[in-house]
Amino acid sequence: MSDTKSYEPLYRLRHSASHILAQAVLDLYPGTKLAIGPVIDEGFYYDFDSKTAFQDEDLPKIEARMREIVKERQPFKEWSVPKSEALKIFGEKQECYKTEIIEGIPGDTVNFVQNGPFTDLCEGGHIANTEELKAFKLLSVAGAYWRGSEKNPMLQRIYGTAFLTQKELDAHVTQREEALKRDHRKVGKQLGLFSFHEEGPGLPFWKPQGLILKNLLIAFMREKLAVYGYTEIETPTILRDKLWRTSGHWDNYRENMFFLEREEEVYALKPMNCPGGMLMYKEEKHSYRELPLKVAEFGKVHRYERSGVLAGLSVSVDSRRTMPIFLPLPRRCKRASWRLFTLRMRYTKPLILIIMWSSRPGPRSRPERTSSGRSRPRGSAARLTSSRCPTR
Repeated sequence: MSDTKSYEPLYRLRHSASHILAQAVLDLYPGTKLAIGPVIDEGFYYDFDSKTAFQDEDLPKIEARMREIVKERQPFKEWSVPKSEALKIFGEKQECYKTEIIEGIPGDTVNFVQNGPFTDLCEGGHIANTEELKAFKLLSVAGAYWRGSEKNPMLQRIYGTAFLTQKELDAHVTQREEALKRDHRKVGKQLGLFSFHEEGPGLPFWKPQGLILKNLLIAFMREKLAVYGYTEIETPTILRDKLWRTSGHWDNYRENMFFLEREEEVYALKPMNCPGGMLMYKEEKHSYRELPLKVAEFGKVHRYERSGVLAGLSVSVDSRRTMPIFLPLPRRCKRASWRLFTLRMRYTKPLILIIMWSSRPGPRSRPERTSSGRSRPRGSAARLTSSRCPTR
C-alpha cells in the first residue's frame, strides 16, 4: 500500500466496514450503483446512487444486515486485475462511477478486494475477515455531489463509524449525541440569536440578542489579544484578482470564491484575510529585530459552498479571526518548527499562522557544518520568505 495508514488497525477496520456497508446496501436495495467509500477522521462513509431515498430510519435495517455479514466470517481477498478486464467487469454491472474511476487510474492494472460474494475496486488495507468488525454503528444520511461538483449527479452518502472496542464506540456515540444537543444552529434558533433565509443561503441574520453575544465574544478576544501583544488591522472585503493570482487562490481556490466584474476589472470577495494582511506587511521594510510581529484581524470572509455542505455559521460568511505571526527562525529549525505549528493549528482552528523564515542565525546560534566537519560561513542579510497560508 502506498499510504502507511493502510497498515494501521483502526484504518483497516473502518475501511473494511465501508465495504461491508456497501455489500449490505446492495443486498437490501438491488440496482443501487456504488461510488466511493473512504475512511475519514471519525469513521467512514459510502456514496450510493439509488432509486430508494435513504432515510435515517433505514439505518437500523442496513446495520442489521451488516451484522449478519460480520457473523459469516467472510475473508478479505486482494488481487490485481488488468484495467481492460476491470472495465469490462464493472461495465457489465453498469457501475458507471467505478468505470470512471478506473479510467482515471494510471498504469495498466487496478486492485480488487473481495469478501464473500462482494467485490469492489480498492487499493487494499483490510482486516482478515468480517468477524473482526465488532464495534460499529451507522450514524446519518446526507447528500453529496459526485466528485464534489454540482454539475454531476447527487448521490446519497451514508456515514458510519467503527472502533476497536465497544467501550470506545459507546464513548464516541455519547459524545456525538451531546454535541448534537448543543449544535449552534439548533441553540441559536431556540435562543433567538440568529436566523437563516433562502434569499441568502448560509448568510446569518443577527438578531439583537445574538449581536450582543457576538460583540461580547469579540471584545473578550480583543482583550486576550492585547495581553499577548497583538495589534489589530482591517483589510478590504473586496480586492482585485491580481492579489488572488499572486497568493495562489486563483489557481487553487477559485471555485470557492465569489467574483464580480466592473469596467473590465475582476474583483473577488475575500475568502481569507491573509493576502490583504501581507499587502500591508510589505508596504515597508522590516528588520528581523522587529520580529515576532503579531497581527490580528476580525475580517468578514465569504466562501462559495455548494448546496448540501452548508453547516450554519462555519461556512459561506464568517467573521474570521486571522492572526498572522511573523517569526525569524534559523533554516535548520524550519522542518521541526513547521511541524510544531501545524500540530498546534489542528487544535486552534481560528488561528492562521504565517511563518516568516529568516536565514540569518541568532546571535548565539552555532555555524553550520559541512560534511567534512568544517564551519560554513553564513550570509549577514536576513532573508524573509513567506509560507503558504493554510485554507482553514
